[in-house]
Amino acid sequence: MKVQSPKESYPEIREEVRKLCARFPGEYWRKLDEVRGYPTEFVQALTESGFLSVLIPEEFGGSGLGLSAAAAILETIQETGCNGAACHAQLYTMGTILRHGSEEQKAQYLTGVASGELRLQAFGVTEPTSGTDTTSLRTFARREGDKFVVNGQKVWTSRAEHSDLMLLLARTTPRDQVAKKTDGLSTFIVDMREVLGKGLTIRPIRTMMNHNSCEVFFDNMEVPAANMVGEEGKGFRYILSGMNAERLLIASECIGDAKWFIRKAVEYANDRQVFGRPIGQNQGVQFPIAKAYTQLRAAELMVREGLAKYEAGEDCGAEANMAKMLAADASWEAANACLQTHGGFGFAEEYDVERKFRETRLYQVAPISTNLILSYVAEHVLGMPRSY
Repeated sequence: MKVQSPKESYPEIREEVRKLCARFPGEYWRKLDEVRGYPTEFVQALTESGFLSVLIPEEFGGSGLGLSAAAAILETIQETGCNGAACHAQLYTMGTILRHGSEEQKAQYLTGVASGELRLQAFGVTEPTSGTDTTSLRTFARREGDKFVVNGQKVWTSRAEHSDLMLLLARTTPRDQVAKKTDGLSTFIVDMREVLGKGLTIRPIRTMMNHNSCEVFFDNMEVPAANMVGEEGKGFRYILSGMNAERLLIASECIGDAKWFIRKAVEYANDRQVFGRPIGQNQGVQFPIAKAYTQLRAAELMVREGLAKYEAGEDCGAEANMAKMLAADASWEAANACLQTHGGFGFAEEYDVERKFRETRLYQVAPISTNLILSYVAEHVLGMPRSY
């Protein structure tokens, strides 16, 4: 059963993604959860089908499509019950190279990503002591001739064990030597195949969902100066320009999650018989699902507006942030309604509700928490004083 939805963008792409995802049912994901495994076969299938290179220009082997195509892919993955978190970072980290990388970097790395030879999955920004206060990060890259020597630590660097490349943000000028705290940060492409065990250490972090989260440590790790993206000291701006894309893509995943939860809840409510009638006949069951659906539709409209502004080259910071918050709220509301509808069976692994429930809870916190989005809206949209 498919819950009624507005006309979908990229229907052909969505249909092909659905066919691919049908090869990876709930049992596949449950087995991975048991061993904290990486969905190598799933990611490989997406790569071979070209879905992870839709944003890469045709000259480098990609499809050259816009962000809304990537959003449609990720939304559909989640809607089918699969999990795009194993590879979604590739679709937003590559934007930094696309917009600010040199022609040599694009040819070298984007071509490899498009062909499947390289995985660009790791995003080294967050640190244990700074969290979302990115300008306070301590990882430092010191210039020595034609290379940089990096020392520091990152945390919540998901997929680091399963990625060939990392997009790394590090300070190259001490904070007390720059006019603005956002200056002096630089972005690097790190080929982890070359430095693992030679200055780079990866330590997995076990969490409530199987996202292959890690801590990474840099101990005199050497990175060629040629691997710096754009100008030295301008890295924060490069990373920031990709955050709107990140928020919109995560929001699209949340929309997909919400659709999955609502479909599962409706099907179960219509099929489950208690006291001689389907439980979906009771308003106490109907109303939470109906409310979740209305929230889903409202969030979906904000996501579409954000994508339209992004692709038009307009400032979409407000829309991207609000879309992420509204979509995360919608998926969480739908998750709660679905679990409540299933009752005790919602906690049984075989129904996949508890797995998706754990996975979608993350987006209340990451990649940016709801509170920080509210702070952004208050200051940058409503013109209120900056909060502390």
